[in-house]
Amino acid sequence: MDPSQRSQIFFREIFTVPTQERVRDLVASTGVGAFANRIVNAMAPGHLVAVLESICARELQSYLDDSEDVVVAGSMQCRHLAPIPPGARVKISGWVTEVADREATFCVQASDEQEIVCEGQIRLTIVERSQIERRLQRKCEAIARRELFTNA
Repeated sequence: MDPSQRSQIFFREIFTVPTQERVRDLVASTGVGAFANRIVNAMAPGHLVAVLESICARELQSYLDDSEDVVVAGSMQCRHLAPIPPGARVKISGWVTEVADREATFCVQASDEQEIVCEGQIRLTIVERSQIERRLQRKCEAIARRELFTNA
């Protein structure tokens, strides 16, 4: 893919926050018990960053051959600026600010109906699909070996 094509990537879309992406739900799923009930009823910042990353990856992947390459996160630097209640409509926008041979950096911003709630940069890397699949397979095999011995 021609890097100049990647430098033209821009998106703007609306995301409605589902109720199951609350900080309270995320903390409760970690097993810390009653502490989860003391947390505010807002979207988990990690979920918002995951949404931002997935949209950036989707946009970059659309310029690649799915059978050969896959987009993976390189780094993320996001500032969470305000709480987002479940059901809020969040306007998400992003654009490419830097392009390298196998990388692209996006500037991202999310706003609810009142204010900017998150802004930052997400750097994505283009990796050969076969390479990442081999690495994942080795790790899955190691997990299977561990499970074999811990269940014995």
